[in-house]
Amino acid sequence: MHSTLGFLLKRLVGKKNKGLPEGRKPEPTTASIQHLAIIMDGNGRWAKKRGLPRTAGHTEGLKRAREITEAVAELGIPYLTLFAFSTENWNRPAEEVGFLMDLFKRVLYDDVMDLQKNNVRLKFIGFRRNLQPELLKLMEEAEEFTAGNTTLQLNIALNYGSRGELVAAARSIAELAQKGKLAPEDLTEATFAEHLLTAGIPDPDLLIRPSGELRISNFLLWQCAYTEFYFTPVLWPDFDRAELFKALHDYTRRDRRFGRVKGGPA
Repeated sequence: MHSTLGFLLKRLVGKKNKGLPEGRKPEPTTASIQHLAIIMDGNGRWAKKRGLPRTAGHTEGLKRAREITEAVAELGIPYLTLFAFSTENWNRPAEEVGFLMDLFKRVLYDDVMDLQKNNVRLKFIGFRRNLQPELLKLMEEAEEFTAGNTTLQLNIALNYGSRGELVAAARSIAELAQKGKLAPEDLTEATFAEHLLTAGIPDPDLLIRPSGELRISNFLLWQCAYTEFYFTPVLWPDFDRAELFKALHDYTRRDRRFGRVKGGPA
């Protein structure tokens, strides 16, 4: 956790944090969280409940993504991964997909300077195929422009699917073996992880899924082997700082043993 965490927490808890048990605020034990992952789900249902088009839900969901990213950076959590668009989402209506692609482009036009100002590094994880050349160019430019930032690494999972990621990793390793550059007995979990789209990024400590769905939907399957899950019926556009703090408070009460006996040796 960054040395400035005490000051940042003081700033955060000075804001209204409704919904925490007995008014409790997030505790400094968030130091154990190196990587927070979120499946941003429920935009369409949020819009439908209000008689609005699904696109309105996506626009509102973007506001929440900005708010949560700011809060995570202030809390000193080094990595945040947001699931923005899956490889399966191409099956949605063409109008909605087109809106989302335009929304991603608009975000990259509008938000990169703010990320730079706040020392946030932007990285995209996912497959670059099928993405528009203009969007790809903006993504690459944003990654390069923010590459030196150190407060938070914001990973956007765009055109991402974990099964496809695992197959691609296996294919890459098979090619190395075929060329004689990797012996089968030298393949380890660490070696395999180096071929994933998240290479160099620690596995998530906590995965949050709003919207009431109780699944992880082809997201970070390898990486979530020992991740703690937090599910909430709150739809993503309503998932504000207070909801984030509730999730973090719940995490601080978890006993993460990683297969060990409680109280046993590390």
